[in-house]
Amino acid sequence: MNSRYIQTHFAVIGILIMLLSGACADDDDIRAEPTSDHLQYFGFTLIDTYWDDPTDGVAKTNYADEVNGFSNIADILVVNPTDDITGRVKYFDSLEMKALIHLHELFFETDGVNSPSGADYKLRTDYRERWEAFISLNQSVLTPGTIAAYYIGEEPTWNGITSSELEAAVNLLEETHPAIPTMIVEAYPALADLQVPENADWIGFDHYFIADPARNPGYLQELELLKSKFSSESQRLVVVMDTHYISFAHDGFGGISLDNMDEVAQSYYTLAKRETQTVALIGYFWPNGFDHSSAIGARSMPDHVKETYYRMGQEITGK
Repeated sequence: MNSRYIQTHFAVIGILIMLLSGACADDDDIRAEPTSDHLQYFGFTLIDTYWDDPTDGVAKTNYADEVNGFSNIADILVVNPTDDITGRVKYFDSLEMKALIHLHELFFETDGVNSPSGADYKLRTDYRERWEAFISLNQSVLTPGTIAAYYIGEEPTWNGITSSELEAAVNLLEETHPAIPTMIVEAYPALADLQVPENADWIGFDHYFIADPARNPGYLQELELLKSKFSSESQRLVVVMDTHYISFAHDGFGGISLDNMDEVAQSYYTLAKRETQTVALIGYFWPNGFDHSSAIGARSMPDHVKETYYRMGQEITGK
């Protein structure tokens, strides 16, 4: 899941084809319809991250007013230690949504191209000072009542962040704000090498262009691999739901039509309900044009697809 940088998921299409070519699990592998009582959060990415949807003809980078009726979590991107987000967080709070704070740029910087993704990041030498400056400016809104989680890992292993660097960042957040969960999301090709910090609270991975993740053998194997890296019973799973559509990838490689994106969403929801460790179901992404100029976000999906998002969100959030 990425709310600013264009990640090259297509570099690993060969692996996708291999996984997608596998037969789906038998119906017996899907248990009776579970409840969603353990799910606390539902929302989308790219809500307040400086991304202006290129298809709507207006200047708009905050879409909270479009999702608040069926979401209770949305992301805010932080870039600099001088970013004052108090107004942005309070606006979310007025819409009964908690903020998911993206901290990647605050903590990490580019350091070449020697990583699986081709974008190599390292921990900034002054990451502590940057964080201290940021919290001194925004302390009044950095509370569990307004912040759902700190998102610290933008596909960390895939993007060249070492396990010690990731652990240092997570430990600093735990040191200063232990009551606010820390969240990391890894890219699926790097799951084998991911080392989950002991103090990380919410952990997920992203793998798109899969028609039925709840039954797809490759996806389920990846999920089990991720869960095997949890170090405590208190750690929770984040399910990253595919809510964007790029024709050459979704149709060409995944065999998914735009009209069937509601079925894709329902499969993720089934999975999130079945996995009782799941704390949040987060859609990637809401506005259009991200990752690829032709990308359709959840915002512009067919009405019957959006109705599925509304229903799921309202069931989870109670809105």
